[in-house]
Amino acid sequence: MGSLFRSEEMALCQLFLQSEAAYACVSELGELGLVQFRDLNPDVNAFQRKFVNEVRRCDEMERKLRYLEKEIKKDGIPMLDTGESPEAPQPREMIDLEATFEKLENELREVNQNAEALKRNFLELTELKHILRKTQVFFDEQEGGVNQTTESMTRALITDEARTAGASMGPVQLGYMEKSNDREDYLPCFVAGVILRERLPAFERMLWRACRGNVFLRQAMIETPLEDPTNGDQVHKSVFIIFFQGDQLKTRVKKICEGFRATLYPCPEAPADRREMAMGVMTRIEDLNTVLGQTQDHRHRVLVAAAKNLKNWFVKVRKIKAIYHTLNLFNLDVTQKCLIAECWVPLLDIETIQLALRRGTERSGSSVPPILNRMQTFKNPPTYNRTNKFTKAFQALIDAYGVASYREMNPAPYTIITFPFLFAVMFGDLGHGAIMALFGLWMIRKEKGLAAQKTDNEIWNIFFGGRYIIFLMGVFSMYTGLIYNDIFSKSLNIFGSHWHLSYNKSTVMENKFLQLSPKGDYEGAPYPFGMDPIWQVAGANKIIFHNAYKMKISIIFGVIHMIFGVVMSWHNHTYFRNRISLLYEFIPQLVFLLLLFFYMVLLMFIKWIKFAATNNKPYSEACAPSILITFIDMVLFNTPKPPPENCETYMFMGQHFIQVLFVLVAVGCIPVMLLAKPLLIMQARKQANEEVQPIAGATSDAEAGGVSNGGSHGGGGGHEEEEELSEIFIHQSIHTIEYVLGSVSHTASYLRLWALSLAHAQLAEVLWTMVLSIGLKQEGPVGGIVLTCVFAFWAILTVGILVLMEGLSAFLHTLRLHWVEFQSKFYKGQGYAFQPFSFDAIIENGAAAAEE
Repeated sequence: MGSLFRSEEMALCQLFLQSEAAYACVSELGELGLVQFRDLNPDVNAFQRKFVNEVRRCDEMERKLRYLEKEIKKDGIPMLDTGESPEAPQPREMIDLEATFEKLENELREVNQNAEALKRNFLELTELKHILRKTQVFFDEQEGGVNQTTESMTRALITDEARTAGASMGPVQLGYMEKSNDREDYLPCFVAGVILRERLPAFERMLWRACRGNVFLRQAMIETPLEDPTNGDQVHKSVFIIFFQGDQLKTRVKKICEGFRATLYPCPEAPADRREMAMGVMTRIEDLNTVLGQTQDHRHRVLVAAAKNLKNWFVKVRKIKAIYHTLNLFNLDVTQKCLIAECWVPLLDIETIQLALRRGTERSGSSVPPILNRMQTFKNPPTYNRTNKFTKAFQALIDAYGVASYREMNPAPYTIITFPFLFAVMFGDLGHGAIMALFGLWMIRKEKGLAAQKTDNEIWNIFFGGRYIIFLMGVFSMYTGLIYNDIFSKSLNIFGSHWHLSYNKSTVMENKFLQLSPKGDYEGAPYPFGMDPIWQVAGANKIIFHNAYKMKISIIFGVIHMIFGVVMSWHNHTYFRNRISLLYEFIPQLVFLLLLFFYMVLLMFIKWIKFAATNNKPYSEACAPSILITFIDMVLFNTPKPPPENCETYMFMGQHFIQVLFVLVAVGCIPVMLLAKPLLIMQARKQANEEVQPIAGATSDAEAGGVSNGGSHGGGGGHEEEEELSEIFIHQSIHTIEYVLGSVSHTASYLRLWALSLAHAQLAEVLWTMVLSIGLKQEGPVGGIVLTCVFAFWAILTVGILVLMEGLSAFLHTLRLHWVEFQSKFYKGQGYAFQPFSFDAIIENGAAAAEE
């Protein structure tokens, strides 16, 4: 078998590299992607390895690049991606890269700090501008004379002491203080500021409660949102002015403002001073706008220059980091001048690897060539299956169940055919299959452009990764749709129906629920390909006929699929030279499956060939026995029930004797599967122990006092063998019971092919009858509009339910049939995947893959 049907043959090699050439050689191997290195320092802490400082330097460079990337994405600058992968830089180039990244980071951080300071200053001036404008409106309202608002506010701010003293106060000017009667009566003073709009209601309630209503608050919204200099978010704020009297309230008000993070600004009382301050603020805002624009232009130029090289820088740094991370897996010899590595390589690619090592040595200028020695080992090699863009998705389905054991038969090549075919049996519809095939074909035709987009949408990546599976499932569904003669729940009358009425047409038209015989009158041979389209218009017996047909083909395909799986185990046993498993597992399993379930399949074909829809007994449909009842009677040794008059009891001569013989032989295979292998292993070990005893006796005669120790050790060994044999018996019992019971349950499990096919056809018919047919019944111009709307609704339901949801359901059921019913017959899946040191995989998976 070639590598298509088995994993690649692997070799464990030892690699000797000179210290000065190690970096370049590992770089070449990373570009090649065919070597999996083993860690020779598993007990050494990651921080104590030789190249840990270089790895840290790479981490620091990656951090700086991520910072640049974040800033570039923040500004929406496109990053140049040529799709090319630059070579890993030489170690001396790391210093230049570090200096470049350090300069860019420092420059960008300085620009950002300056811009943030300018934006903060700009925000303060903008808020002050709005305060001066809004407070001017407040003061203009009370400067018009004694009005109701001023009088009520003044009355609210007169203290109880003033009221008690009977102080007579006229209209006051807000914000001024006066002295009278040799004591200070503080008339209202004020503070002004801005606060976040969402905090304003709570701010008002707190002022009212803390000051007991002895304050007067005016507020106005700032219409345009302001930019937060810290994070760049747009925030909505409001201007407020608070009038109060006395230093005690002033302190309390300021503390409340500080608690709600309100910003207070100075606001002159005189109108002339406010106007003068407003003009100065506007002048400073204009100057700040100019400086901010220049700062942003400079920042943009720096980021645009960095965006041109950022992708290449990321690739270079990740390659350097991956090389040093790999070098940390190596050992140093005693001279500290040579690095020693162990690696798994495909046997067929050893020459290619040696050429890559030579190129690396030439690049480094070393005169000592690297040495690659193949080692003899008993370690379990990794599993490596070569794939291309077509077989990759099918191999992923197999690996999702479990990675194949080393050199085990690979089911992926056979799955390329069986998977879409079994899917199509459940999804058989020419129209739905065409939709799926066209979608898969579109992804295949546009795969280069779609692959270059590199989207993070997980669902789309799954669809795109399985584009060849989707295309084949669609093509196979079109084929089974032609066999079922089903397209959107209707039939294609390509060759013309070969069935016509043998009744009076008026009788048939007047009796809607009259069940017609499927015999009819055929014009020559039956319909040449697939189902006769007359079955689509059949009412009462359509489902009965389809059920019988699809149920039988489900069992036929299932038994053939399982037999194929058992035959695959023969290839495994012969390749691994496991003669005991070949004779006492494979042969009994195959005989058991053939004599019971394949015989049932043969009975189906005999029934189809021997009996027909005629009245000629004993070959009429009335004489045809039930296959299920026949199989049950065969297993239970029951005597068949008497057939109808003029019919035969059995389908062929000697059927009863053959069935009894088949059941007895099949039952006899069970103890063979259960006991033969463990007993033979026990006998082989007993013979091995007998051969060892004379050697042990000669050793005991030669060594004084060694008899008791040897006997004691031998007793312990016997106890261990008993434990191992008991495990073998238990394992074989489980395996036998699972196979025997599984043969029955797995055969029944293939009936899902019939069930899902029936459900799919019925759902398509429901959508046609209850949705699209409504639009087709409408007439006139209004009917055209209704038909357009109904067709759009029908198309959405068809794609959403029948193609996507039903397709997903059929996909999962097909996956289960392959994982459980097929692969359980021969596939262990106990290996581990070959994970070579590859720059392509590291760059694709990002920094996380590089650390692994």
